[in-house]
Amino acid sequence: MALLEVNNIHTYYGKIHALKGISLTVEEGEVVTLIGSNGAGKTTTLNTICGITPPTEGDILLQGKVITRVRPHDIVSMGVVQSPEGRKIFSRLTVRDNLQLGAYTRKDERGIQHDMEYVFSIFPRLKEREKQVGGTLSGGEQQMLAIGRALMSRPQILLLDEPSMGLAPLLVRDIFEIIRFLNTEQKTTILLVEQNAQMALQVAHRGYVLQTGRVVMADDATTLLNDETVREAYLGGH
Repeated sequence: MALLEVNNIHTYYGKIHALKGISLTVEEGEVVTLIGSNGAGKTTTLNTICGITPPTEGDILLQGKVITRVRPHDIVSMGVVQSPEGRKIFSRLTVRDNLQLGAYTRKDERGIQHDMEYVFSIFPRLKEREKQVGGTLSGGEQQMLAIGRALMSRPQILLLDEPSMGLAPLLVRDIFEIIRFLNTEQKTTILLVEQNAQMALQVAHRGYVLQTGRVVMADDATTLLNDETVREAYLGGH
């Protein structure tokens, strides 16, 4: 039984049919990536899984339990947590307060403090800036804060939406090293949406290629990296 199953979901924005029968699975311990051009439905897929844009058809299961109509904050409590596109940190709150808000569904104060130190161990720059307001951080630091905030919820599965967006190449490399570390060392299961398909497929176990709201290809990451059609469309050719 997969940790996360998405079965034939259809999602609309008003009259716009954004997802047209998307199906995918994520096994415990995997990194699975969704790749595709802008408007393919990648972010909508994550938002549908999180309950932000519920599907009109299809089902979403977490460990075999249907969560399709569960409210977003309850889905977070169940362990499905998103680090959103654009980071969306609380710019007027401190780093520590942002991380504290990531644990808003939890009551175990000792565990929360332990996880705060865990996040600081992964992101030492956040520890250095824990009393600094989020809006004054660099783009890379804000991305670290967004991921750290998500980790404070103790996710069963971490949904990362465009973590490298707008970052300099060196910071992109750092973010993907963090993703690899979270998966290989901390055993975090990750569903990754990323425009940088090359980097995404290098850290992922499997991938799905989305096109206009449909899955048009699915395979292990190495196969997709070497597929001529994928290379030409998403990896810059040759």
